[in-house]
Amino acid sequence: MKTGSDMKFIIPESEIELSAVRSAGAGGQNVNKVSSAIHLRFDVAASSLPAAVKARLLGLKDQRITRDGVVVIKAQQHRSQDMNRDEALERLQELVDRAAFVPKTRRPTKPTRSSKRKRLENKVRRGRIKQLRGKVQQEN
Repeated sequence: MKTGSDMKFIIPESEIELSAVRSAGAGGQNVNKVSSAIHLRFDVAASSLPAAVKARLLGLKDQRITRDGVVVIKAQQHRSQDMNRDEALERLQELVDRAAFVPKTRRPTKPTRSSKRKRLENKVRRGRIKQLRGKVQQEN
């Protein structure tokens, strides 16, 4: 699998369950009349994502993923149902993209002999400078 952010997975709409619900919070009478908030449900296990991406997605420490492996996103920021729907889909895509990103494996390296020598020389030089800052002792 490729590393970096060059992998983009398109999620088929048939795997996403969208439902309109009444929004909470401020908005006056509009909130009571219109179902503008969107509830998005996405079953990770039943999706067409690659197994590695599914495993990383389920392994994420995210409160939007239930114990059953279902991603639940509620979008209610906007007054328009279409804008909330777009935002919910965008948030799901960001979550999948984050799970699709494979960090580069770190290979441990050793410092070179010259870098060790330079580091120790700098420590000695610095120690001498600090030593000179002390009180001057008078000779009798």
